[in-house]
Amino acid sequence: MRPLRIVGSYLSPYVRKVLVCLEIKGIAYEVDHLVPFFGNDRFSELSPLRRIPVLVDGDLVLTDSSVICQYLEDLQAAPPLLPADIRDRARARWLEEFADTRMGDVFIWRLFNQIAIRPSVWGEKGDRALVDKTLKEEVPAVLDYLEAEAPADGFRFGALGLADIAPACFFRNAAWVRVQIDAAKWPRASAWMGRTLATPAFAKLAALEDAILRTPIGEQRDKLLSLGAPVSAETLAAAQPRRGPMSV
Repeated sequence: MRPLRIVGSYLSPYVRKVLVCLEIKGIAYEVDHLVPFFGNDRFSELSPLRRIPVLVDGDLVLTDSSVICQYLEDLQAAPPLLPADIRDRARARWLEEFADTRMGDVFIWRLFNQIAIRPSVWGEKGDRALVDKTLKEEVPAVLDYLEAEAPADGFRFGALGLADIAPACFFRNAAWVRVQIDAAKWPRASAWMGRTLATPAFAKLAALEDAILRTPIGEQRDKLLSLGAPVSAETLAAAQPRRGPMSV
């Protein structure tokens, strides 16, 4: 069986979510490491919003991380990443949605985009006023919510699953722009996310992420290859970036 292909950057929280699920399930995969702004015309055909990740499984193409993770759950049921109880499953899906939408807006577009993406990709200065407002108002509100949802120990629904993985993915990017959870203010959320990020799948990916974090975009693919990462032989990368229809 050919490995599944994931198109997207190792540094994306949405790609990270999919790769963690693949690692936990032991499904073979390869990665076309691609910063979405650098996708070519073929990338636009596969991902009409020019967003990542994209999953390619033969003639099947999926372009949303939650849809991809559900496909992986259907493709290989064990170990499950959603709880068995239907009420818990619904709640787990909501926590994934909260992470992908609310945390994505706060940690990626309002922080990571302003501090890291705009300067490195577009050569623009980020919006410092937006960053300051986000740190003061938006981040604490997200952490208040996670504190109320956090389990006293272990994971949200017993075994490690999407309800834990999805929010944890954003704290990797947050840490790169020096945003950490204050354990004195949000002790349960801090411990919950810490346990999740310490699991083997996250730790394995973190080693690759940290190795390319400060590597120029054009050199990241070769760096990953030198580290033995499962990088695809072909790429949809282009030389110059361009904005997608939903770029902020």
